[in-house]
Amino acid sequence: MKVIFDTDPGIDDAMALLYLSKLPEIELLGITTVVGNADLETTTRNALFLRQQFGMTAPVVRGAGKTLDGVDKAEPVIVHGLNGLGEIDIPAVDETGLLAGEASQFIIDTLKAHPGEVTIIAVGRMTNLALALRAAPEVAKLAKQVIIMGGAFGYQGRSGNMTPAAEANIHGDPVAADEIFAAEWSVVVVGLDVTHDIILDTDYLATLSREVGENGELLRQMCDHYARFYKEIMGLSGVVGHDLLAVTYALYPEWFETRRGPILVQRDGIGVGQTIQMPETRKGGHPAWAGRPSQTICIGVAAEKVLEHFRATVAR
Repeated sequence: MKVIFDTDPGIDDAMALLYLSKLPEIELLGITTVVGNADLETTTRNALFLRQQFGMTAPVVRGAGKTLDGVDKAEPVIVHGLNGLGEIDIPAVDETGLLAGEASQFIIDTLKAHPGEVTIIAVGRMTNLALALRAAPEVAKLAKQVIIMGGAFGYQGRSGNMTPAAEANIHGDPVAADEIFAAEWSVVVVGLDVTHDIILDTDYLATLSREVGENGELLRQMCDHYARFYKEIMGLSGVVGHDLLAVTYALYPEWFETRRGPILVQRDGIGVGQTIQMPETRKGGHPAWAGRPSQTICIGVAAEKVLEHFRATVAR
């Protein structure tokens, strides 16, 4: 499986990158960066550091530093720390892995070079994907599928984590998200409806440190900062592994319960960033959704299988 990983590292992004580094089933073609969990220079530096730390060979490509809605947002320091990786010590990085050019053009060129073969896994704001579509809308039909971590549709009472209505990645660039849902490619949404089932508790993180070695201990150290946020906000003794779950879907879609239908994103107002799906089973449509392709959202997951697979994989 050929994959582009679009990311804004980010602690849970680091989990997903370690996961990808251990999966021989996946040929990682590139790691594209975007503003989000930190500014673009920091997320790109973090991607280069993690690439080097995890022994990855795919190039890093710098992406969008500004979002398409034109709104500047505060960085989520309380969640990921000032350096985006939980305030761990980050040495100077080797920039030989940084590919010249823009992430959006890299996406276009890669989809054209491998028509029908490439899965995009996007776990940050959707800005790079939307820029690629604006420049070359025809590439949507060349993607195998797009799997995103983002959104929330109210299953199990789960709504937003940035606002009561909106999840952070979608809220971060609602214009870009709405454009990618409207495009003629197959999108799978792995949102808060399922990611909040993926809890890496204190014992689980200790097991990773013991079984995975240096990189498991690195994740545990990052999660010290992350866990303080989740303890305060959700009362958890551990952290949520949002982004790793998008990788799991690429491998084991049968572990997920899904629903189909076109999706809209609220672009402004008090509900900005809210994701709303009109189910295919609904009789009598609404003109706002007319002409939009049906997309897939995840509404349930076999969480125990996911957590065991992640642990066993990164311990290889």
